[in-house]
Amino acid sequence: MTDYYEVLGVARNATDDEIKRAYRTLARRYHPDSNPDDPDAEARFKEVGQAYETLRDPERRRRYDVFGEDGARARAGAQSPGDAFGFGDLFDAFFGGDPFGGRGQAGPARAPDAEAVVNLDLAGAAFGTTATIEVRLPVACERCEGSGCEPGTHPARCDVCGGTGEVREVRRSILGQIVTAAPCAACSATGSRIPTPCRECRGDGRVRASRSIDVEVPAGVDDGQRLRLSGRGPAAPRGGVPGDLYVTVRVAPDPRFERLGDDLLHVRQIAFTQAALGSRLDIETLDGTEELVVPAGTQPGHVFRLKGRGVPALRGRGRGDLLVRVDVAVPERLTDEEDELLRSLAGMRGEEVTAQHEKGVFSRLRSAFQ
Repeated sequence: MTDYYEVLGVARNATDDEIKRAYRTLARRYHPDSNPDDPDAEARFKEVGQAYETLRDPERRRRYDVFGEDGARARAGAQSPGDAFGFGDLFDAFFGGDPFGGRGQAGPARAPDAEAVVNLDLAGAAFGTTATIEVRLPVACERCEGSGCEPGTHPARCDVCGGTGEVREVRRSILGQIVTAAPCAACSATGSRIPTPCRECRGDGRVRASRSIDVEVPAGVDDGQRLRLSGRGPAAPRGGVPGDLYVTVRVAPDPRFERLGDDLLHVRQIAFTQAALGSRLDIETLDGTEELVVPAGTQPGHVFRLKGRGVPALRGRGRGDLLVRVDVAVPERLTDEEDELLRSLAGMRGEEVTAQHEKGVFSRLRSAFQ
């Protein structure tokens, strides 16, 4: 069983102020924003929050001291008939409340999630990078440290719902009594009210502010994929659990390459003489320039494959390939000397071509259809 006093580092007879000071110190130490490279910080942050929510409330603390964690989760106050026979725990596990409609002790709500966009070039998406984004989100109020209370004051249990966060109404019908439950409007379903709200955040425990967030983009990410930054979204009202931040990756088009999964496609135009006689080409890759040997007789549309010069696999090992497709460019205009040489070549190969006197006619026809 988790010892909440040990988690907060306080004695079992610690005062409310000592518990609150310990929580604030640990929350700042283990907040995910302060520990972007520590994967265990988030779990520790949540554990500290759970311990504080249990010990800050006198009734929940009393039940924890007597019954442990299960007692702290049970509804504060007198036992319901379900608790007396052990049915309350079953209904808590499956339905989140007691068998007669009670929610149990309420607490700060979890904040909603938020979305942002990070813009990358192809190299950044392929090899991974650390990108900084600017977002405007609700953050914990510095004056009250997220509690919503004016410094030196404390929240009080809601006198309308008794700290449960909901109010129940009993109505009579032909079938008997019907019990309905609704969120408590007096405390916004939190179970507590703030007698003296913080003048900075007006009791909400948070204010809107711009933040710079470093996003660790893994190698191999593609356009449109989303990254989840747990606990780094909007702050929750009155010290609740912060939401997550979902970052959508946008990769700018690269004029050199088309991405095909983990492979890259590069289209290279070469002269028909290079295709016929062979050539050596300098090809750009993500790793630099490499030489590609084009053998004599290469046909238009032929694809060469450079192994391991593509994009690293996002959730695996290795890299894709760079595919180089050769397009043969046919000259649209020839000088008289070039025309004579090609006709001589065609004659040696026994290939029929347009006669010299017909060349002008076909040129005019081509211009008419363009």
